[in-house]
Amino acid sequence: MIGKIVKVTVDRPLGSYHPEHKDIYYSINYGYVNGVMAGDGEEQDAYILGVDVAVKEFTGKVIAIIHRENDVEDKWVVAPENCSFSKDEIERQVNFQERFFKHTIVM
Repeated sequence: MIGKIVKVTVDRPLGSYHPEHKDIYYSINYGYVNGVMAGDGEEQDAYILGVDVAVKEFTGKVIAIIHRENDVEDKWVVAPENCSFSKDEIERQVNFQERFFKHTIVM
């Protein structure tokens, strides 16, 4: 999946809060890839890096997969085609949510 171009529908834009856990603030855009089912039976979730404004949709390249060891689903990390991020940079940007899960970033 890494390297593929995908379209993400954003349902939690940058600057919003989690609908159930009001203390989780989305400092990046977050959404799902329509038509791709994840381990939880829902569409595949994706973090969007490299976009500094709230968006409704985004098409970019999958640059990493966050494998959650204590959950049933992985998260994809999507960025503009010309952007790259290190594992440390990805970790810092997704930590607002991933800090609650044991995970590995696969690139």
